[in-house]
Order: sequence, then structure tokens, then C-alpha cells
Amino acid sequence: MRKRNKGRILSRPKNQRVALLKTLAANLFVHGKIQTTEAKAKEVRSVAEKMITRAKTNTIANRRLLTEKLPPNAVKKLIDTISPSYAGRQGGYTRIVKMGPRKSDSAKMVILELVK
Repeated sequence: MRKRNKGRILSRPKNQRVALLKTLAANLFVHGKIQTTEAKAKEVRSVAEKMITRAKTNTIANRRLLTEKLPPNAVKKLIDTISPSYAGRQGGYTRIVKMGPRKSDSAKMVILELVK
């Protein structure tokens, strides 16, 4: 029984799931929006919003913690351009826009984007 366990498994072992979420979050910060399945987008949303909140206070400790989880180009863009634009906002940095189902397997597809 999965009592009191948070998050979706996404049919992957833990190390692959963590790597997937890191990659999707990095692509979200670099490109501004990504197209993925609904379950993955809902998981990435919580990871990305926590990273944006951490980047809002630009300290060396926060920069190092973000560098553990993101590549250097994503950290630079996150701290220099993305987080200052959300200085007056307290959460709700991302938006999920539903699209039609994927043609091959009818998976629910969405666009996860940063709110302007």
C-alpha cells in the first residue's frame, strides 16, 4: 500500500524518474515551455516552482543547490532572467494548457509554460 507517499511513479525506477524531472525542468527554463504528457507536467510543475522560489533569493548557497539539479545554462537563465520577473509573485509560476490526445497511444498531452 502506498500510504502517505507523495508523487507519481511514472512507470520508472527512482533514478530514472529523478533524471526525467530534472531534464524536463531544465528544458522548461531554457525554452519557456515544453510539450509533455499530463502526468509528467503535473510532477514537473512542483519541481520547477520550488526551483524558481529558491532562485528568487540569489545567494551562493541557493546557486549551488540549483547547480546540483540543473545544467549551468539553465541555472544562469533561471537566476538572471526568470526569477526577477517573479519577484512580486508568490507561487503560481507555471501554467498547464491541455491539448488533444497523442496520436500513437492517446495519452493526454499538455503544454507546460512559464506564466509571463
